[in-house]
Amino acid sequence: MSVEAPWAMLAELTHACPLHCPYCSNPLELIGRSGELGTGEWARVMEEAAALGVVHAHLSGGEPLLRADLAAIVAAAERAGIYTQLVTSGVGLHRSRLDELAGSGLRSVQLSVQDAVAETSDRIAGSRSFAAKERAAGLVRESGLPFGLNVVLHRHNLDSVEEIIALGVAWGAERIELANTQFYGWALRNRDALLPTRDQLRRAEEKVRLWRDRLAGGVRLVWVVPDYFEGVPKPCMGGWGAISLTVAPDGGVLPCPGAYALPDLVPPNVRERSLRWIWEESAAFNAYRGTAWMSEPCAGCPRRDIDFGGCRCQAYAITGRAARTDPACALSPDHHLIRELTGNPAAEKAPSEKAPSGKAPFDYRRPPVRHGRAGRP
Repeated sequence: MSVEAPWAMLAELTHACPLHCPYCSNPLELIGRSGELGTGEWARVMEEAAALGVVHAHLSGGEPLLRADLAAIVAAAERAGIYTQLVTSGVGLHRSRLDELAGSGLRSVQLSVQDAVAETSDRIAGSRSFAAKERAAGLVRESGLPFGLNVVLHRHNLDSVEEIIALGVAWGAERIELANTQFYGWALRNRDALLPTRDQLRRAEEKVRLWRDRLAGGVRLVWVVPDYFEGVPKPCMGGWGAISLTVAPDGGVLPCPGAYALPDLVPPNVRERSLRWIWEESAAFNAYRGTAWMSEPCAGCPRRDIDFGGCRCQAYAITGRAARTDPACALSPDHHLIRELTGNPAAEKAPSEKAPSGKAPFDYRRPPVRHGRAGRP
């Protein structure tokens, strides 16, 4: 089977993060600072990625601003001809740091926020961070860099989607991504607390539609459809090993950022193999590439070249088998598992901001990441 070149890369520079978001999709077992790729190693990754065909890289984490050598990594990507977008919480972004990054070749910034109100945003993040995000938004706006806002939606902020959109417009965002929670990693642990009701989703989607009409020709609103409620699976990352790759902080390479959880997948590492070999030859990237691996009902489905059987990580999370048809699909023999989750009477109750005990209803991510020096050449 011929393999098309990838055009996108998610560069997870670190798993360390100042926030404790309960919807975090990073793996349960995080990679410590002492295991991270150094500056020179990331520079080589950028060179190999560009040679392979990558033109766009998200510099993400965790919080990439915790890398002291972030500007050097940006400069390496720029030399390689790769467009870089910083994906950040905004915590630690100051004018001098942003000037340094822009001067090194950073092309755009995507800032996260958890809600439109400081109190709720901070509670969801598990950290007082809203004020830092507001300051960061102002700095990015003043810099002239393209500016996007990302919001992960769930039962505790979906009812505020109008206010969140208005906040993004006021902050000067050119693109607002309203991403319904994908239940991988730590988010899967918090699924019961995060899963919205059908009525919440219906109301929120209608509000987004009205705002799109209002903002036509201006701010772009992106509504990322929730997997559990549509009956139609999404093509994971445009298809397994099709258009994108993820490089973990320690150099492990994955077809998607959720694949850490797949027990039979051994991520090849850029410290041992070239990125080209990993993309074209490795067992990890060829495991679910194309359609030959499929069984029924996917094998005979007219959508098999459109959604590729859905998400392998979601299939594993719900059924324990990565090769099963994504249970989000209405044709999946396991779809009843999704219906049980979304039809749970408890999930249809009005969401509350706090658990009966008065504590937040989440299991906050408190990562046991070692904070040794990172980013060494």
